[in-house]
Amino acid sequence: MIAALAANVVIGYLLGSIPFGLVVGHLYLGRDIRESGSGKTGTTNVLRTAGKSAAAIVLAGDISKGAIPALLGRFVFHDDWVAATGAAAAMVGHVWPVFAGFRGGRGVATTYGGVLGLTPLLSLAFPVVGLLLILSTRVVSIMSVVGTPICACAVVLAALLFGQPWAFAAYALFATLLVEYKHIPNIRRLLAGTEPRIGQGGSQPATG
Repeated sequence: MIAALAANVVIGYLLGSIPFGLVVGHLYLGRDIRESGSGKTGTTNVLRTAGKSAAAIVLAGDISKGAIPALLGRFVFHDDWVAATGAAAAMVGHVWPVFAGFRGGRGVATTYGGVLGLTPLLSLAFPVVGLLLILSTRVVSIMSVVGTPICACAVVLAALLFGQPWAFAAYALFATLLVEYKHIPNIRRLLAGTEPRIGQGGSQPATG
């Protein structure tokens, strides 16, 4: 198990480090996407600065980064903890990518990819939660800051009540802590009432 764990952690981190936002930003804008908006490589910043089609490509790529190591752990290595740690490593790679100077995104899409690979049926409810939060507030970070812990609670409850592997719950809790940590500037702006809504913020300089 130790060898499988180490292998999937390396695979997950390297997959997570693939900077889809950076690549798509260069293709659509001809420059580093991190020079605009939030200064991140994730879907939200790409949406604000490069548009919907670019954001859709990045979203799909970032989700796949979390899903692939989770699926490898489950169906190749046949171990729940290997799957969960691989997905967690993908999150770390996305946030601190070795291929992009350790400056990545905030990990929300990759977090969802991990849940999708670990527990596909439960993951179907998560976009509904996110969509409801976005439609009601028009603030993407609300989906991340509020939606992620809500979804993590669902994964934990599934372990408590329905016998889902605790490895998946551990992943959900780790992911929530990392997502909340990376959203500290957003939380501060939300409290101050200055967090940009959808369609705003693309022309602003990177502020963290």
